[in-house]
Amino acid sequence: MADTGRRLLIIERAYRGSVETQFADVLYFVRELNRQQGGMDILLRGLAVTFAAAHPAPVPALRIAGRRLDTLPDPRETIRTLVSEGAGVWAQDSALAEFETGPDWLQKGVRRASDATFPDWAGYLSVHFL
Repeated sequence: MADTGRRLLIIERAYRGSVETQFADVLYFVRELNRQQGGMDILLRGLAVTFAAAHPAPVPALRIAGRRLDTLPDPRETIRTLVSEGAGVWAQDSALAEFETGPDWLQKGVRRASDATFPDWAGYLSVHFL
């Protein structure tokens, strides 16, 4: 699963950003690392597997002091972009079991990760938990 020299990033929390960090959520950071490091594998676990859902969910706007804020990140769109930019994106089987509603639930290009065999820690240059 891993190529020599690739790094593995593991994301477990489905935190999509906040008003203060709306332009730089965790997936923005991952996208930049993928660009700078020449390729990453991302393992989504826990609630973060919902980032890989194929069907777009509306990104709700917030109303703060009468102002509408609709610029928060869309993690599902960022996953699509990461796949198109060559990142390997995996979703953990046990977490998928809690959310998956059918065979087309995962986005194209996102692969299932067996709890028993993935990740191959030794096959990565480094492993980071985000």
